[in-house]
Amino acid sequence: MTGLAAAAGEAWAAQPEPWQMGLQPAASGVMSDIRWFNDFTLVIITVITLFVLALLLWCVFRFNAKANPTPSRTSHNTMIEVVWTLVPILVLVMISIPSFRLLYKQVDVPEYDMTIKATGYQWYWGYEYSDEGMEELAFDSYMLRGEDRLARAAELKRPVEEYPRLLAVDNELIVPVGKVVRMQVTAADVLHSFALPAFGVKIDAVPGRLNETWFKAEQTGIYYGQCSELCGKDHAFMPIAIRVVEEEQFAAWAEAAKSDVDAATKALMASLADAKTTADAGASDAVEVAAR
Repeated sequence: MTGLAAAAGEAWAAQPEPWQMGLQPAASGVMSDIRWFNDFTLVIITVITLFVLALLLWCVFRFNAKANPTPSRTSHNTMIEVVWTLVPILVLVMISIPSFRLLYKQVDVPEYDMTIKATGYQWYWGYEYSDEGMEELAFDSYMLRGEDRLARAAELKRPVEEYPRLLAVDNELIVPVGKVVRMQVTAADVLHSFALPAFGVKIDAVPGRLNETWFKAEQTGIYYGQCSELCGKDHAFMPIAIRVVEEEQFAAWAEAAKSDVDAATKALMASLADAKTTADAGASDAVEVAAR
């Protein structure tokens, strides 16, 4: 029954949580690898820290003046010197191999299904869909301030939680689930950085230069990021919001957005609401059947 209730739930949102200590949940294969590497290095660091602490305590209690009134005059130990040289090298090799593999995976763009260009401005993002038949689809994305985010949630009949303070935007970047999206990132004025934690994406936006990265969202929902390069007084107010939807919903939105992005977004949100209502009804029926 718990699984049925979860299946009927709304598509989730990835955003910072109060008192969050770890990384955001992974919504792509790259982020899953980043989380694994984070846990892997944490284990290594913890073991080293505990080992050094044990050595310190051993030295304190074993070699203090009371326990060792006649101090040793040993000047060196060849075996110890070899060990404390080789062990750190081996540890660094253990860390470097998966690190280099992960870095390569982040920058090596696989065969992609669509291309989106993101341009950083002071202080907002501009998006252009570059694929054939979508060249006319382009818009800017500004952060919603004050009560505007609540008004936007009410206008689109969406949960307020999907429009968090300092992260909600007027025009979200819409992409289909399960598709490889190539992101071309640049800037129009100063250095910016396109970063979205749930996808494991972070790449600099440099004026006059086109950098590339990619992601493949594995779950529908709304995902938030921010500019991660200090770019001026409103650096903290240029968030990134990417909404991942089903392929059919994206196709309908993209076609309508060529003429009117806002109207297309409203139609998309209505489609999401209908899908949720249908899912809730199906889950409720399934729970009722199971209860019998």
